[in-house]
Amino acid sequence: MRPEKLAAKEIKESLKQLPGWRLEEARYSLHRSFVFNDFGEAWRFMESVAEVAEKMDHHPDWFNSYNKVEVQLTTHDRGGITQLDVDLALAMNALAGIKSDIEA
Repeated sequence: MRPEKLAAKEIKESLKQLPGWRLEEARYSLHRSFVFNDFGEAWRFMESVAEVAEKMDHHPDWFNSYNKVEVQLTTHDRGGITQLDVDLALAMNALAGIKSDIEA
């Protein structure tokens, strides 16, 4: 069963544990840019995220240009942000070596 859409207050609270992420209200999604040393590093990050996303059955909307990966997370079939988006954002930060405030 897919999780329900998070309320605005829940999203705000979730963002406290997601350094670098912000709410993009126009698309009602979580957004973040990751910058790496080169294309290979960015690609390896994307491959790692792809494995996690497949296991979660939840996939990011993203764009890669050389060393930069732009990410939008939303749960399309729920019409907004769910716990799946928060969990994938946490996983992406961890894969990029970024600790959340709750881990620090």
